[in-house]
Amino acid sequence: MEADNQLRVLYLYQLLLRHTDAEHPISTKELIDMMENCYQIKLHRTTIPKYIDILNAAGLEVIEIRSREKRYYLNDRLFELPEVKLLIDAVQSSKFISANKSQELISKLMTLTSEANAAKLQHNLYITGRVKSDNEKGYYIVEAINGAINEGKKISFLYTDYNARKEKVLKNNGQPYILSPYALIWDGDFYYVIGLNHARNQVNTFRVDRISRPPDILNEAASPVPESLNLADYSREIFRMYDTEKSVEVSLFCEKSLMKHLIDRFGWDVKTEIIDQNHFRAKVLVCTSPTFYRWVFGWTGRMKIEGPSFVLEEYRRMARAAIE
Repeated sequence: MEADNQLRVLYLYQLLLRHTDAEHPISTKELIDMMENCYQIKLHRTTIPKYIDILNAAGLEVIEIRSREKRYYLNDRLFELPEVKLLIDAVQSSKFISANKSQELISKLMTLTSEANAAKLQHNLYITGRVKSDNEKGYYIVEAINGAINEGKKISFLYTDYNARKEKVLKNNGQPYILSPYALIWDGDFYYVIGLNHARNQVNTFRVDRISRPPDILNEAASPVPESLNLADYSREIFRMYDTEKSVEVSLFCEKSLMKHLIDRFGWDVKTEIIDQNHFRAKVLVCTSPTFYRWVFGWTGRMKIEGPSFVLEEYRRMARAAIE
């Protein structure tokens, strides 16, 4: 009998969780009807306040609205409605999460609020048609890499690219990469894994969604993080990491109107110095990939690369090639 009463309290909590919020309280009679319809349990109207008291005593805040007929709603939720909306928007906009996984996650996030609020979120959900990853194994790849990092083990994986027919092909002549993984980083809508690439004996980055399947966790211990590598600085300063590009410090001569864009890209800690009333110099650690050069080019001369000389020459070479 005691166990039966405990289940009734839990059932009542589930009804409050699913159907109520501050804008949608439900009456004693509605709770009685729901308990009977959903769980085939008949309750007396005097029992409801007793169960509400038990929930409040357990630390769950159930608000009672006194009127001609008492009404109740659950005010104790892990996430507020704007927080749930924020999470849903993040999942929806993420390129890393496939369309199917996005929908699954959004459905689960909807359960964090009442059904009435979930209906509002569903009504306001805007499908952007954004490019999404086609790698349905992304979750499990991240889980395997995270497990290897925690266990201090090397991983082995196959890495993909696309050919001119939009077909996936394996890089590295189809041979697996052996990596000592150090960290997972979210950057520019994608996950990256940072680690020591044992074939090259250098720290590289790999996009997780381009790993073809969950990597094998090897029995070999991972190599320790090099003393020269500061993962916090690396993850903060590396500009839009692409595959195995190495980083270099680049000096940029910028118009003052671009300061907000430098801060947006590199954070408040970006190294800058004032040159004159209209210009400043910035020192940034970047991967000098085409992505970086496109970003500089987009400022149409208001940002100029000062050095190193090989970076400046590479930029000029790309510009000449584009003109030709």
